[in-house]
Amino acid sequence: MASTSSFYASKLSYINLKTNLFYAVILIIFCSAFYFIGLWQHSIGPIQIANTARTPRSDVTSTSVSCTLPQEINKPQHELDFTAHHHLPDPPPVAARVPYLPPCDAKFSEYVPCEDAQRSLKFSRDRLIYRERHCPEKEELLKCRVPAPYGYRSPFQWPESRDYAWYANVPHKWLTVEKKGQNWVRFNRDRFRFPGGGTMFPLGADVYINDIGKLINLNDGSIRTAIDTGCGVASWGAYLLSKNILAMSFAPKDTHEAQVQFALERGVPALIGVIASIRLPYPSRAFDMAHCSRCLIPWGKYDGQYLIEVDRILRPGGYWILSGPPVNWEKHSRGWNRTTDDLQEEQSGIEKTARSLCWKKLTQKGDLAIWQKPSNHIHCKVNRIVFKKPQFCKAQDPDTAWYTKLETCLTPLPEVSNIREMAGGQLAKWPERLTAIPPRIYSGSLGITAENFRADTELWKERVEYYKTFDGQLAQKGRYRNVLDMNSYLGGFAAALIDDPVWVMNVVPVEAQINTLGVIYERGLIGTYQNWCEAMSTYPRTYDFIHANSVFSIYKDRCEMEDILLEMDRILRPEGSVIIRDDVDILLEMKRITDVMQWESSIIDHEKSPHYREKILFAVKKYWTAPAPHQNS
Repeated sequence: MASTSSFYASKLSYINLKTNLFYAVILIIFCSAFYFIGLWQHSIGPIQIANTARTPRSDVTSTSVSCTLPQEINKPQHELDFTAHHHLPDPPPVAARVPYLPPCDAKFSEYVPCEDAQRSLKFSRDRLIYRERHCPEKEELLKCRVPAPYGYRSPFQWPESRDYAWYANVPHKWLTVEKKGQNWVRFNRDRFRFPGGGTMFPLGADVYINDIGKLINLNDGSIRTAIDTGCGVASWGAYLLSKNILAMSFAPKDTHEAQVQFALERGVPALIGVIASIRLPYPSRAFDMAHCSRCLIPWGKYDGQYLIEVDRILRPGGYWILSGPPVNWEKHSRGWNRTTDDLQEEQSGIEKTARSLCWKKLTQKGDLAIWQKPSNHIHCKVNRIVFKKPQFCKAQDPDTAWYTKLETCLTPLPEVSNIREMAGGQLAKWPERLTAIPPRIYSGSLGITAENFRADTELWKERVEYYKTFDGQLAQKGRYRNVLDMNSYLGGFAAALIDDPVWVMNVVPVEAQINTLGVIYERGLIGTYQNWCEAMSTYPRTYDFIHANSVFSIYKDRCEMEDILLEMDRILRPEGSVIIRDDVDILLEMKRITDVMQWESSIIDHEKSPHYREKILFAVKKYWTAPAPHQNS
């Protein structure tokens, strides 16, 4: 039985093996057949695929598939086309406009667009209106770069610049003759020397300032900001700097040729300006002290408008100092070539106007007279019963001061609760004033918090340190003196430079969302308002360094970028530097312009990260001048 079972098992195994062999042979035959059929098809070429999208044909209704050898799989017989085929033709490429900004003629080397002598003749001489700002129309703008005079040299470094300036930079000797006996300026070979004298202080500004210091305290830090109306060559402001008092000096562009230009060349803050029919470009309650030394402003005329304007910009408790006519007229009437009656009348007019403003006359000693503005207006409102004029202004913004007409009303001080309180808030003494929270901030009137103020101060410390890593001239103390910040906000940039031997003109654009210039003055800094679609009231080559934070974003749809850059070029000294912060797209467009302005420029990443859209354009203006007089332009 066992042997029979073994037999059947062996037989069954043989049959299964035979069957498997049969199927294997059949499979090999079929595979070989299909392989040779594939070879035959490939030998006559692949069958084409009809591509109706690429070649529209009405007679093609189906597609067939080609067979390809295995080694040809990664070599496509046709390139695939993924582009759109239903679109408008592309417009022809438009080349970016490359501006042509050649040098101006040498006659424009001292051109100040908004104080042009020829244009001013079109305006009234009444009240010196013709000496106010009168800017060119758009079609009158120069599309060229103002040259430095032939032989121009880098100014002396501060403090030597206080006493010396190169003749080649300001080639005008008229004042050395006209003011010879008053020690304004002397000429010696290739340079000017400034002895520090003035019309009312021929012995020197230092002696004169010491005389003032015997009457009011100039040393305890309570007086930090000052304004000098009719400044001459700004020796008063120059010598006040030794007492940490920062003076804004201004004078018109008149027959005293180049007086403001001399001041700027000396490294002293100054602007071209005149008090005529519009407000001075400063906020209310800006200055601790105002000064006029024979400035020839008719203070008692026009219903006292000019003294009313001084009152607007003078801080509560601030001082007004007057020397020259009519002060001490008993002694000087013959020298001034005026009658005693005329001088007495002028003196009486000034005294009457000052009383109507509630000013107190502190003293008159020798050639000096000093008045003080009240700390608040509690008593002044009461005495309007006696003084019918001026009445207090109504519905006016006391800080608006850009082409704003002068008024014959008195700017009211902020309300106080008692007679001893300082209107607008008590200011800290200098230097604590720089970082103390300004009254306009802690009052909440601007919508800026104390935390915002502190953060802004720290932010600009960091940014200025970053600037100094790539601008070696900024890092080199003494290389720069005159600095411009075109959009200052809270003055953080200037505050970060306080330990450097520079002064900063802080500009708040009139288009800025918040008027913060009052805050800047409350910090003990100085500045002005400006519309950057117009030229600044200053001479060419005023500044060693210009800083512009988001300026071009503000003016993007207001005026041409190249016009603002040309103005920056006009007021920048040869080999001076520029740092511009803005959106990267704006800076890329800007660099195309600066590349034809003889500026060496590069775009640098934001100090936090290269991923920020805000970038920095750093540029240096190359040295070039007008040709020598005997050469063709």
